[in-house]
Amino acid sequence: MWLFHHYPQPIRQQHSHTRRHPSPPHSHTRHPTSVTLPPSTTNHLIQTLCKKGHLKQAIKALTQEPNPTQRTYELLIHTCALANSLSDGVTVNKRLMDDGFDTDSFLATKLIDMYSELGFIEYARKVFDGLSNRTIYVWNAFFQALTLAGCGLDVFGLFCEMNANGVKPDRFTYTYVLKACVASDSEVSLLAKGKEIHAHILRHGFEVNVHVMTTLVDMYARFGSVLEAGYVFDGMPAKNVVSWSAMIACYAKNGRAYEALQLFGEMMVEVDDLTPNSVTMVSVLQACGALAALEQGKLLHAYILRRGLDSVLPVIASLITMYARCGNLEVGKRVFDQMRKRDVVSWNALISSYGMHGFGEQAIEIYNEMLRNKIKPSPITFVSILGACSHAGLVDEGKRLFDSITKEHNMRPTVEHYACMVDLLGRANRLDEAAKIVQDMRMEPGPKVWGSLLGSCRIHCNVELAERASKRLFKLEPTNAGNYVLLAEVYAAAHLWDEVLRVKKLLQNQGLEKKSGCSWIEVKKKVYSFASVDEFNPHIEQLHAFLLQLSMEMKEQGYRPETKVVLYDVEEEEKERILLGHSEKLAVAFGLINSSRGETIRITKNLRLCEDCHSVTKFVSKFANREILVRDVNRIHHFKDGVCSCGDYW
Repeated sequence: MWLFHHYPQPIRQQHSHTRRHPSPPHSHTRHPTSVTLPPSTTNHLIQTLCKKGHLKQAIKALTQEPNPTQRTYELLIHTCALANSLSDGVTVNKRLMDDGFDTDSFLATKLIDMYSELGFIEYARKVFDGLSNRTIYVWNAFFQALTLAGCGLDVFGLFCEMNANGVKPDRFTYTYVLKACVASDSEVSLLAKGKEIHAHILRHGFEVNVHVMTTLVDMYARFGSVLEAGYVFDGMPAKNVVSWSAMIACYAKNGRAYEALQLFGEMMVEVDDLTPNSVTMVSVLQACGALAALEQGKLLHAYILRRGLDSVLPVIASLITMYARCGNLEVGKRVFDQMRKRDVVSWNALISSYGMHGFGEQAIEIYNEMLRNKIKPSPITFVSILGACSHAGLVDEGKRLFDSITKEHNMRPTVEHYACMVDLLGRANRLDEAAKIVQDMRMEPGPKVWGSLLGSCRIHCNVELAERASKRLFKLEPTNAGNYVLLAEVYAAAHLWDEVLRVKKLLQNQGLEKKSGCSWIEVKKKVYSFASVDEFNPHIEQLHAFLLQLSMEMKEQGYRPETKVVLYDVEEEEKERILLGHSEKLAVAFGLINSSRGETIRITKNLRLCEDCHSVTKFVSKFANREILVRDVNRIHHFKDGVCSCGDYW
């Protein structure tokens, strides 16, 4: 038996991929129940009613049909899923079994799909367990259902069972099993399982299948295993646009924006018969935004218009974000204003854009306009608007918006929302309130929340609270070197050099290294990268000489190096030399030397902008009479006439 004749009230399992459909309207047309119809006619009637969405009438007609066909049951099951009706689905399931279809593998897959779409994975499991003769299609259907439900670990045990039973996997099997690696709710990383499946794929000769290998690239990308993803991609005998898009996305989403643009260029030049699709464009726009490569972004915008992709909402949302990240907020707003249709993602992109520029009040105005347009906010909306409040120091407004998540929108705050609130209060030096937020959370704070608290402690040099937050972070993220560096910076600001050395030893003992600072600048439509302490850069001698002369001139005008950011207990002169090697200073110098007078310099940095680089860039913007945009991991800094748009609050 697949299911049960009488079902209890279930515990409903929710997952992010479950599709919800509104119940179809009830028809007021009277159903001719008084006439007894031949079986074939009744089957046809049931099928017609299903196609029109009249589920209740179709089930009523089912009671008059002694011999429903497979096609009739297929349409009934499909209509139950569309109507989001579990009770009707179970009714059809029961009748199906009574009619002897309990060994029908095709209908079993349809039932599994239906219960999966309705979010009742245990019901799908009962269908699967009750079927003795399982073709590969049944296994695949159940693998997909488990993956959508986030039950990735279960998939691997069943995959082994399937192989033990002599059922050979096909390309769909591998696709679902690989997706299960990244769709699992388990706290344990399933990367090792993914590598096992990779080996299985090679042993069974599926390395020539473009669909399987593309899914493998995506799996490695989602785990941040860029080298493994690149190895798979390079070894593919045939690639389609999805394969190229997956690898470009892998680079773009894992901090390798430069490589993403390079690969896109390779795709456009070397592959004549492939046309980038909307997914490709989203990833490439993300890469342009990450590098502040405005000129290349403009070229992509033109390509999007020529290809007619300006009607694809995710592409336009990415375009808005790209312009904002490149410092051209006005053009991003113009793109938004020209949209004929806007969804919540589009509004989120605009809110986030104003937030990253520090325009918190304008971001709140846009949010209110979104509500007036009857657009329901998503969890990401509140991450964006709370982040905007944080960058602008709008504490009271942020607290009100956080409370509205529950009171006005009937949503539960997520860990990300709590992290935003901790960041909002912490930046405003209301660390006691931030700590209380963490203490009163109804869920495990997690790394994002503790990380926000530690970052705030670094800004305001609160040693005691920093030690408390870092202790939790070292347990939650033992291999995240950034947490150790933040704590060391707190100790350095407090001149606790013995503690700085202790933290550095902790880093060394775990084989971890501080993330090197790296900055990018686009000059004449070409992107250049600079790393801190990079002696192999061909421009390094010229840039060092330029910065040394600039530093001397700035000192005459009142500049004093912020040597407290140097995590070494060395002489002041040596600290100043180290500061001159910071990647953002090298990029600024390169921009001044190689760009035209009056041209805006746009730089992006992979870490937080340090206090000394912030101070130097303010001086440069005044002395050189140049506008300089620097986007770090927190926000965009717009330097002009010796002043930064952040108001020294970042």
